[in-house]
Amino acid sequence: MISMLMFIVVLALLMVGIPVAFVFGTVAIAFAFLIPELGFDVFSVLPFRIYGIMSNTTLMAVPLFIAMGLVLEKSLMAEKLLVAMSSAFRTVRGGLAVSVVLVGALLAASTGVVSASVVMMSVIALPLMLRAGYDKGLASGTIASSGTLGQIIPPSIILIILGDVMSVSVGELFMGAVLPGLVLVGLYIIYILIFSYLKPEAAPVAKNVKEVSVREIIAAIVPPMLLMISVLGSIFAGIASPTESAAFGVIGALLLSAYNRSLNFEMLKYATLGSVKLSGMIFMILIGATAFSLVFNELGGSDLILEFFSQDIGDVWIFIAVAMISIFILGFFIDFIEISFIIVPILVPVMHAFGIDPVWFAILIALNLQASFLTPPFGLSLFFLKGAAGDSIKTMEIYRGIIPFILLQFAALGLVMLFPDLVFAFI
Repeated sequence: MISMLMFIVVLALLMVGIPVAFVFGTVAIAFAFLIPELGFDVFSVLPFRIYGIMSNTTLMAVPLFIAMGLVLEKSLMAEKLLVAMSSAFRTVRGGLAVSVVLVGALLAASTGVVSASVVMMSVIALPLMLRAGYDKGLASGTIASSGTLGQIIPPSIILIILGDVMSVSVGELFMGAVLPGLVLVGLYIIYILIFSYLKPEAAPVAKNVKEVSVREIIAAIVPPMLLMISVLGSIFAGIASPTESAAFGVIGALLLSAYNRSLNFEMLKYATLGSVKLSGMIFMILIGATAFSLVFNELGGSDLILEFFSQDIGDVWIFIAVAMISIFILGFFIDFIEISFIIVPILVPVMHAFGIDPVWFAILIALNLQASFLTPPFGLSLFFLKGAAGDSIKTMEIYRGIIPFILLQFAALGLVMLFPDLVFAFI
């Protein structure tokens, strides 16, 4: 019962807005101090755990992929992609929205940074869609959901973190996420085309889009495609590890920036400082979560949860349903990093007890965590979109537009549950 109290205290503190990097460690120290049979001896192995984290070669890929994404954010690649795709689909009803989804998928496979993708498309694509007469809900929902594709389409920071937390090969997670990611992209496009057909006034043919030549379209699409293929292809072919591939991706991003004539000292400073800040936050959370797990496990929390699911419930599908619903609900209030470090380690022993394939389960969690970027009131993509859009769109219009895309997330999650081969097709 004390372990459950500890868990509840952490969730309560997170929901009131206390920074997660301080919550984990503070709660762990407080409970170790207040419970005499524990004491601070429980932290005797913490330095060794921290050393293991900092020397983990898999986690080294996190700052590298973040740096790669931040370099590409300033490389003018997104602007060229959006102009090219918009021109290619300008004669299709709903074509602007379809082009946003495709650009979101390409940015996801190139950068994986949600904030950069959503803000860039909000600044560039949203004015185009509104001038063309698009329904504000459809426009905002398309941009917010497309910007979060980087959470499931590799190289994804979520998949790297889940690979470490669940002790699963990141390369296998990347390969396993390809088809589910493409399924989600396909569902988005199908919904947009059907919606545009049923409500033509909500997604008219865009007449104000600048027409560009086929040569310009190819020139905009080929460089990021080559970067994506080289980074992911080297992992899938077994030529490079995710960390080595991430390092190669940073070099490729710098070359792409030089090709677009956007490589300068200010951009390098922005990418370097940004990657240090984001990586520092992630590693501080991970260290705090390690201290939390030491105390939580010492209090018997993991054993209690394992006994509840494996003996009291005893059904694998009920466990999966409870796990997915819990993660989805928590996603309304707390960030994917906190969920990855608090909830997932608790579920891993139960997963092994039921004999669930860890790669398949990790992809289910990643799809679920992607929805946390879209669910109000604390969906980060919604904040990024509103901040970039300003007064041109209301918060309630964003909420209205995002609901169908959240339902499509559930549809993709259900398809991966029913057809596990979607995950194992490339493994």
